[in-house]
Amino acid sequence: MDNGILTTAAAGFGASLSLIVAIGAQNAFVLRHGARGRSVGAVVGVCALSDAVLIALGVAGLGAVVTAWPAALTVVGLAGGCFLICYGLLAARRAVRPAGEALPASGITAGSARAAVFTCLALTWLNPHVYLDTVLLLGALATDHGRLRWVFGLGAMAASLVWFTGLGYGARLLGPVLSRPAAWRVLDAFVAVTMLSLGAGLLLRSW
Repeated sequence: MDNGILTTAAAGFGASLSLIVAIGAQNAFVLRHGARGRSVGAVVGVCALSDAVLIALGVAGLGAVVTAWPAALTVVGLAGGCFLICYGLLAARRAVRPAGEALPASGITAGSARAAVFTCLALTWLNPHVYLDTVLLLGALATDHGRLRWVFGLGAMAASLVWFTGLGYGARLLGPVLSRPAAWRVLDAFVAVTMLSLGAGLLLRSW
């Protein structure tokens, strides 16, 4: 394979990974579901597929649309901020008043799977930063690679798939620790702080 292709794909992989590894609402959600072993495939799939679509839009040059409609990002930021705060309050409630949760020994219901998918979609698509980082920034970086911009995009998509798969399924390694309900209080407290701080930040910047 041409070294230029490999180099471009690696550049896309590294750029994408640098944007998604930071702890955020989406990663905290994937971590919690991965640790519970519930709807992991669905959650990982939604995150990776959503990123792939956003990256493709950025590589295709739709970043100009994002910059042309700042009001749209404001609306998304307000909606996303409210959603994050609500989710953070639910996590805080679980941390303060635990229901004796431990790692599940059985499967999941269709309803819980749908709820996980819808929540994951909201956390992803109601985050204005995803449009700035994934569509605008990665799109601009891809443009710098000229005719190989789609190779850059594929590298970026691969990074997203690798990261969310590792985070979602790797979280099961925490099983021995999370077999105790008290450990879930700590995890839920972490999720609550993450969601509430990010939600408040979005509201303050969007208002």
